Amino acid sequence: MVRGNQSQRKGSGGMKSRSQVATLDDLDWQILRLLQENAKQTYSEIGSKLGVAHSTVYDRIQKMEEHGFIKKYEAVVDAEKIGIGHITAHITITTDPKETENIAKKLTRFSQALEVSTSFSELIVVIAKVIAKDQGELHTFIAKSVAPLPGVLRIRTAIVTKNYKEERLSLPFGENASRKKE
Repeated sequence: MVRGNQSQRKGSGGMKSRSQVATLDDLDWQILRLLQENAKQTYSEIGSKLGVAHSTVYDRIQKMEEHGFIKKYEAVVDAEKIGIGHITAHITITTDPKETENIAKKLTRFSQALEVSTSFSELIVVIAKVIAKDQGELHTFIAKSVAPLPGVLRIRTAIVTKNYKEERLSLPFGENASRKKE
């Protein structure tokens, strides 16, 4: 990891270390934003857009991968366009507080579960986005795989009838919103 101050010339620094915690500088954020727009871009294409050498982009991406800032690269497939009929549902599972984490971990093992989260509001719940071929398969999955899990108290299911927006986290977000592409 390269150490230095924020005033280093563009492309020469990289991630900064604050008490052994890696942080990103402006160039790192710009590279991440471009990768999110199109992860198939070459290092040269990204470097050209940012005014830095392709080797700088390569080094920065390698460091961000090593430190876990970039978890993976993936292709997002449109299931309808490739002919896979399916339904999507959001299930909310009210749990025994002692079993919430175990239930969430067990749900992550099912291929039908696309996302699994926990929420601690009035009730302790596990929220899962699941996919199935049809309503029958969804019912079977809930009845045979989810309901029997120890600590499940109640299950509520909402079948998605129309998606208006479905995306991954897009940079900038939150405190880095000021870095937004102009």
